[in-house]
Amino acid sequence: MSSDKDQFNIADLGAALPAAAAALSAEDRAGLVNALKNKLQNLAGQHSDVLETLSPNVRKRVEFLREIQAQHDELEAKFFEERAALEAKYQQLYDPLYTKRYEIVNGVVEVEGVTNEAPMDLEEDKATEEKGVPNFWLTAMKTNEVLAEEISERDEGALKFLKDIKWYRIDNPKGFKLEFYFDTNPYFKNSILTKTYHMIDDEEPILEKAIGTEIEWYPGKSLTQKVLKKKPRKGSKNAKPITKTENCESFFNFFNPPQVPEDEEDIDEDIAEELQNQMEQDYDIGSTIRDKIIPHAVSWFTGEAVQGDEFEDIEDDDEDGDEEEEDEEDEDEENDDDEDEDEEEEEEEKSRKKVKSSKRSPTTSTGPKKSGRSRAGVGQQGERPPECKQQ
Repeated sequence: MSSDKDQFNIADLGAALPAAAAALSAEDRAGLVNALKNKLQNLAGQHSDVLETLSPNVRKRVEFLREIQAQHDELEAKFFEERAALEAKYQQLYDPLYTKRYEIVNGVVEVEGVTNEAPMDLEEDKATEEKGVPNFWLTAMKTNEVLAEEISERDEGALKFLKDIKWYRIDNPKGFKLEFYFDTNPYFKNSILTKTYHMIDDEEPILEKAIGTEIEWYPGKSLTQKVLKKKPRKGSKNAKPITKTENCESFFNFFNPPQVPEDEEDIDEDIAEELQNQMEQDYDIGSTIRDKIIPHAVSWFTGEAVQGDEFEDIEDDDEDGDEEEEDEEDEDEENDDDEDEDEEEEEEEKSRKKVKSSKRSPTTSTGPKKSGRSRAGVGQQGERPPECKQQ
């Protein structure tokens, strides 16, 4: 590999970087280039081998295509920069609307047409509970399929005190931050719980790490752990019950995200895969709250947003259904062929041996067919992974 090729690849790296890198400071950009330099040099040998196998004319055409690609990447970087500016502009326009939503949900202001007089058939304490929109965020989150799997019955008591959720972009490092605002409650001391995502690439969701608030639980109120008590054995000198603390499923585990060990060499393949799945699931929850729940909270509260989510899955479901129908048709054709072969064999057997009809088995032809369908049905179900509750 020649030095000219090395210089070309390093020079083109800036143009090939995504928008997140283009938005970095000069110092950070240089650091990112250096971090990728070694990887680029390792790959450059493979690329040069490909070019060397081409004829001179084809090689010139490919080089020209690479120049076009560089121009495309420059335009793409500008697009991402302008899109980020546009998102920031509209985020400022959204904020006053989110403030009004907060005030109505929490009973800070009243909407026009609502009277302060409670109906006579309602008790006084019931009328007091109806200030604002009770359980607004809890209901909105439980309506979303991704979040519903994370919220246990024990969590609902604490989430009823959730007053607002906000999110912000962060620039150093790139990523975003979620903020959960809670009213005074009997579960924990924190008034704000945060979750911050640090992204390697802000435009494509490449997660570096996530950081959550340490929750200050009141004694005996932790929702992420449960205390088990075991009676001592008979005759034991220690008469006190044995206590054991175990972790349990809870939405509030969201604030204690999985962490990548500093020494990655000690991680075997299975643990690395499990950790990756946990981080992907954690990011899925965070991005769902950011992209769906916060901007469209009232639609999730009423259930209207569920229909939109279902429409997105229709095409996938139709494709799966078509595949299943094709499999069933192929299977029926095979079974029909088997049945015809069995009938031919049966006729030959009858003419050759002339056995009495009472001695023939009634399942000679239909037996294999039914058995085949049963096995195929099991196989089709086995191809789909069972639904399981996410940890």
